[in-house]
Amino acid sequence: MLLVPLLAVMVQTLAGASVDALQAPAGTKAIVFLFTSTDCPISNRYAPEVRRIAERFAPQGVVFRLVYPSRAETAAAIRAHMQAFSYEGATEALRDSRLALVKFSGATITPEAVVYAGGRIVYRGRIDDRYVDLGVERPAATTHDLADALAAVVAGEAVPHPKTQAVGCYIADLAR
Repeated sequence: MLLVPLLAVMVQTLAGASVDALQAPAGTKAIVFLFTSTDCPISNRYAPEVRRIAERFAPQGVVFRLVYPSRAETAAAIRAHMQAFSYEGATEALRDSRLALVKFSGATITPEAVVYAGGRIVYRGRIDDRYVDLGVERPAATTHDLADALAAVVAGEAVPHPKTQAVGCYIADLAR
């Protein structure tokens, strides 16, 4: 049985099928949409952390979806990207070439995380505070915003900081 939200946000699988990004299997507590691109160095540097977060929270009912919001990125390039950064098995990939999910969520940066739970967006922003600004990186994160948000959702609590500022590459197609 699938949970069917009142709203549909249509995106594409890598095979080209149209799917509602907000649908998830029964028992899903949250969906994490991680906006990324094949050529954003900050997005790519976050791959190990994204995999760690997915490994921690997937068994607790959290679904992870990588969202590629670019008309230019092909399914083949996305598959190669997922393989190169070991995302296969940890997340599923979606193409948002029409920017439907981008517009629904308000995402503007890659990488930017959006957590959808209880029929609404409960968190949007950075994965953590490792990047202070473009070109300014801490040796290690001191705040783990996405993991903290997911811990709250899984515990049935309110997300303490529902919005943070992501640092990375702008979603280019938004400028057009």
